[in-house]
Amino acid sequence: MGPLATLTSHGPEALATGLLTGVARVTKSELISGLASDNPHLRGADVEIIVSTIFNEITAALSRGARVELRGFGAFTVKRRDARTGRNPRTGEAVPVDEKSVPFFKAGKELRERVNAAKPDRPVARTRNER
Repeated sequence: MGPLATLTSHGPEALATGLLTGVARVTKSELISGLASDNPHLRGADVEIIVSTIFNEITAALSRGARVELRGFGAFTVKRRDARTGRNPRTGEAVPVDEKSVPFFKAGKELRERVNAAKPDRPVARTRNER
């Protein structure tokens, strides 16, 4: 059984318990460190390979135009933005904006429920529109 099978055999609930609890932001290296400390039977280098492989596969699939669905977590898709005429905010001059593809994430039901069930320790930062 490889490192990925060992890591995932405990299920998402086992991984989520205790992993980086109370941290406001998580970087890739912090995620790797947290997974490594929660799974002492795995070498840190193996955890890094696992995390990088998962991110690389998601990126490659999106680059091909595929949809990536992680049940209970959410789905990654690519949305196409049409070409348009934008405005330079300083001068107000019209600027052509090329067509582009942008990654999009839609949270799954389980993720939304868990986020809504969590009680934040401090008030959530307001967005620009709420100020």
